[in-house]
Amino acid sequence: MSVSVHNPDQYMVSLRQIIGQGRKRIGLLVGAGGPASIPNSGGTGALIPAVAELTEQVLVALAPKYESVLTQIVTIYPGSNIEMILSRVRSLSEVIGSTVVAGLDGRGYAGLAHAICDEIGKIVNRQLPNGPNAYIDFVNWIGGTDRDHPVEIFTTNYDLLFEQALERNRISYFDGFTGASEPFFDPSTVWSNDLPSRWVRLWKLHGSLGWEANSRGEVVRRGGATATHLVYPEHVKYNQTQKAPYSALFERLRRFLTTPDTLLIATGFSFSDAHISALIEECLSANPSASVFGFQFKQLSEEGYARQIASRRANMSLYARDQAVINGLAARWQVGDPPTRDWGPIRATYWSTPTSGASPEFVLGSFDQLARFFASSRSEQAFPIILSGTALTP
Repeated sequence: MSVSVHNPDQYMVSLRQIIGQGRKRIGLLVGAGGPASIPNSGGTGALIPAVAELTEQVLVALAPKYESVLTQIVTIYPGSNIEMILSRVRSLSEVIGSTVVAGLDGRGYAGLAHAICDEIGKIVNRQLPNGPNAYIDFVNWIGGTDRDHPVEIFTTNYDLLFEQALERNRISYFDGFTGASEPFFDPSTVWSNDLPSRWVRLWKLHGSLGWEANSRGEVVRRGGATATHLVYPEHVKYNQTQKAPYSALFERLRRFLTTPDTLLIATGFSFSDAHISALIEECLSANPSASVFGFQFKQLSEEGYARQIASRRANMSLYARDQAVINGLAARWQVGDPPTRDWGPIRATYWSTPTSGASPEFVLGSFDQLARFFASSRSEQAFPIILSGTALTP
């Protein structure tokens, strides 16, 4: 009885072709694993921690004043991350009024919500390190090719690392805001998407440092990282979300995925965000010509959220360390003969042996490895690529 396998060479040859040219409509979906892959200046730990560690750091920082109420929330809702906790705190602040719940009334919960945002802001307000890094690699890839369509970056992260990388490399981008004195959000421009293709689109799905509500209740961008109270949208009332950035940004993701022949590449994203995952699956069902490639950091058995979608939608491919789900079929990786005699150095960018000496594994689930793979796709190759008996010229 034969056992199905996936050959990473076959799929990485095709991906290298796609990203090395400028004809495909490509989007990036970047989650918390992105900044978590960048080491901090001390060389130990991440520049910005992933959600689990971010949650722990915020809870520790707020323990002296709010330990009792936060402990009760975590006990009632086990496994909640800091965004879930913030959402529930904001909900309590709006509905309980003068009633005391777990030691706080509505005003007290509003103060706790502000304190949570302040702590998040302190942790994620980091400068992109000088010199080569994953964000610069992605930006170099974006700026290194004339494109028929703009690259669209969708991110759930609050930090300003992409903004810093784009500005450092003098690449123009649009994030939905326009103006100088008090930049305002312009949903019509987000919807029409009629700026030049050389402009990167940067969509902050969960908000960003530097966003805040002005005296009229409108979301504006202050131009710095000091404003932290609008880093997550759940507290915005329904009627506000219909005109505030969040609905327009989610609709932009929907429109991207329902456009024919698009490719969304997810990195550092666990697919545990129910709103985004549901939208992605809905769009993949409605638009079979769209594709999603999910590059996952863990082994396939640990990527349950992403695997559920990929197993149901043949136009979502999932690449984990030990296995892949392609066309709905889960199978382990197995390399074959290299596509060319010179393919070894290219294979080493996505297939390598861990320092522990374990079996070789697929490594593009790491944000920095994927960024390096993208940047290297710009290098010209002096040999044809042979795949399934067909010669493809880069």
